[in-house]
Amino acid sequence: MLEVTEAQLMHWVTLFLWPFFRLLAFVAAAPIFGETAIPRLAKIGMAATLTVLIAPTLPPMPDIAPISYAGFWLIAQQLLIGLALGLVMRVVFAAIMAAGDFIGLQMGLSFASFYSAESQGNTMVLARLLNLFAVLMFLAFDGHLIMLQLLIETFQRLPVGTGTLNTEGFRDVAHYGSIIFSAGMLLAIPLLTALLIINLSMGILNRASPQFSVFSVGFPITLLTGVVLLTFMTPELGTVFQRMFEQGLQQMVEVVMTLADSSS
Repeated sequence: MLEVTEAQLMHWVTLFLWPFFRLLAFVAAAPIFGETAIPRLAKIGMAATLTVLIAPTLPPMPDIAPISYAGFWLIAQQLLIGLALGLVMRVVFAAIMAAGDFIGLQMGLSFASFYSAESQGNTMVLARLLNLFAVLMFLAFDGHLIMLQLLIETFQRLPVGTGTLNTEGFRDVAHYGSIIFSAGMLLAIPLLTALLIINLSMGILNRASPQFSVFSVGFPITLLTGVVLLTFMTPELGTVFQRMFEQGLQQMVEVVMTLADSSS
C-alpha cells in the first residue's frame, strides 16, 4: 500500500506553491494575459498549468512551511516579483494609449469616448484603436511567448527564497513608468505638429478675413487632416511598436538583475 508522509506532501506542495504565486501575479498584471475580458478562473488556471509544466525544471525550493511567518513573507516576495515584471510591459501599452489620447484631443475627438472596463473610466476611441493595433502586433511578434520565457528564466537568476530583494529594482519599475508620457508624446508628435500648423493657419486666416467662420470650417478640416495623417502613419507603426516592445522586454531583464543584486 502506497503511503505518503506529511513531509513528502509538504515537499510536493512547496514545489508548486512558490512558483505559482510568482506566475499568478505576472499573469494578473501583464498585458494580454491580464486583460479584464479574461475570467479570473482562467487566469488562475493558466498560472497553475504553467507551474505544473515548469516546476520539474526549476531549482530546489526552500524548505519553508507555507503556514508560517517566513512562508507568508516568501509569498509576498513572489507576488511582488511577478507584479513588477508584469507592470513593466503594461507601461508600454499605457504609453501607446496615451499617444492615442494626445492625438485624439488635438483632432477634436475628445467627445468620441466610451466606457472601458479595463481602465474603469471613459477611454478615447483612438486610444483604443492604437491599443488594438499594439496587441495584434505584440502577438504577431510572439511577444507574449518571450514574456513567459523571460519570466521562467527569472527562477534561475532570482531563485525562490534566496534572501531579500534589492529595493532599487522596484524603484526602477516606478522610474520606467515615466515613459507613459515621454514615449507617448514622441509617438504623437508628428501628428500633433501637423495639426498645430493647421490650427495656426486657420487662426491667421480668421484674423485676415474676419467673415471667415473658422468654427464651422476648422473642425472638419482638422478631423479630415488627422484621419489622412493617421492613414500614412499606420504602416510605420509596426517598426515603432517593435522598438517599444524590445525596450520593455529589455527593461524586464534589467529589473530582475537589479532585484537579484542583494541576493547574489
